[in-house]
Amino acid sequence: MTRIEPFRAELATSVIELILPIQQIEFGVPITLDDQPDLLRIPEVYQSGRGGFWVALADRDVVGTIGLVDFGGGGALRKMFLRADQRGNGLAQRLLDMLLAHARAEGIAQIVLGTTSQMRAAQRFYEKNGFRATAPDALPIDYPRMRVDDRFYALTLRA
Repeated sequence: MTRIEPFRAELATSVIELILPIQQIEFGVPITLDDQPDLLRIPEVYQSGRGGFWVALADRDVVGTIGLVDFGGGGALRKMFLRADQRGNGLAQRLLDMLLAHARAEGIAQIVLGTTSQMRAAQRFYEKNGFRATAPDALPIDYPRMRVDDRFYALTLRA
């Protein structure tokens, strides 16, 4: 059984080794580690304020990630990635449910996310979970945008 745990520093390299090939090779997103300094500072960026970062572990292998950045005006869902052999088995839903439960418990009223047009399955997943497409000019002013994102979604949470 795959378990979900809060990020620990000793998993940093495994998290990067999961995310970068999915972005660069599988989806052809032109992004590097230098473009994502948050991956080198997970505790400071994600695990502060009302945020969080979780990893899915199969034995000791990181097979999934999800992060929540507390940006004041809400929460930014970031770094939701699953190893290819872990997709379609309910793990993505478990990760998202954990993040949403945490956000509700922390009193975050809205979750906003950005993704790329290449990640169509992710877009369908977010839509299935109640996220609504949002125009870039309708994003909260303090939302921390990523350069490569061209699709945006928002979900209003109920307490």
